[in-house]
Amino acid sequence: MSTQVVIAVDVGGTGIKSALVTRDHEVVHTERHATGAERGADAVAETILAVATGLAEKARADGLVPTAAGIAVPGVIDEHAGVVRYAANLDMHDYPLRELAEAALGLPVRLGHDVRAGGLAEATLGAGRGLDHVLFMPIGTGIAAAHIVSGRVLAGAHGAAGEIGHIVVRPGGPRCSCGQIGCLEAVASASAVGRRYSALAGTTRNAREVAELAQAGDPIAAQVWAETVDALADGLLTGQALFDSELIVVGGGLAEAGEQLLAPLREALRGKLTFHREPGIVKALLGDEAGCLGAALLALTLVEVDHPTDTPKPVKKAATRARKKAAA
Repeated sequence: MSTQVVIAVDVGGTGIKSALVTRDHEVVHTERHATGAERGADAVAETILAVATGLAEKARADGLVPTAAGIAVPGVIDEHAGVVRYAANLDMHDYPLRELAEAALGLPVRLGHDVRAGGLAEATLGAGRGLDHVLFMPIGTGIAAAHIVSGRVLAGAHGAAGEIGHIVVRPGGPRCSCGQIGCLEAVASASAVGRRYSALAGTTRNAREVAELAQAGDPIAAQVWAETVDALADGLLTGQALFDSELIVVGGGLAEAGEQLLAPLREALRGKLTFHREPGIVKALLGDEAGCLGAALLALTLVEVDHPTDTPKPVKKAATRARKKAAA
């Protein structure tokens, strides 16, 4: 009997990560492509469909049977309708991406949100495996979150749940790209860390460099880092009051600082808690593969009678490699 696989496509503003994944979560083939978002929505959609159909052809050529596809996209995603309601980076507005993908592939397709897909993967196969209440928070150019309960991601009534980056933590602070003043994203994202240091020191640095300078004893970098941690703790305090998570999984570029970020973040949050239960705070394990693996999990819900996270199995390449790296 031929091995069944699903097609997984994770669309970012600059790059597309894609894979063929078996029903027991083994990654058998991966590809990366440029998004080319500057070409407009239709051209991006054509690229997504070309990547997906190419993977289907690759699967068949290798004697595999493609059964479904999952596509994860940034923005406001109506997962029930399969429509990209708004994705600024892709220039998509009310775009029927699922319908187009199903027509191109001749397979069932699930459309999902990139952060929620990544959170599903981390909760099912990565750092949150085995827990029922997980909050995934990637910190990069922006800040978002995914709330996963018993292996299912809660998307909200309109597909916009998890926008923890737009909790106001510093009233009177910097203006956020959303138009609000003092959002967590405007204060504590990786891009905000770089902007804050550059404004104070008069020298342009990115977040990774600020972290390195702070560790080396640079007083301005240390101040910026401490302000960032405190703002993140305020954001997580609100998140914990709302979600009561067992575990908070921190991902994205800022999480690459590891315990330099997580240790003071745990301490800062602990100092702000009152009646709340203290969650664990750990670094994500799956790295930039999380969104693609999450897209595969979405696709698997279309072909499995039971939800694929009911009896999770470790992903046989990505998660194993990530766990070894984290333990080193």
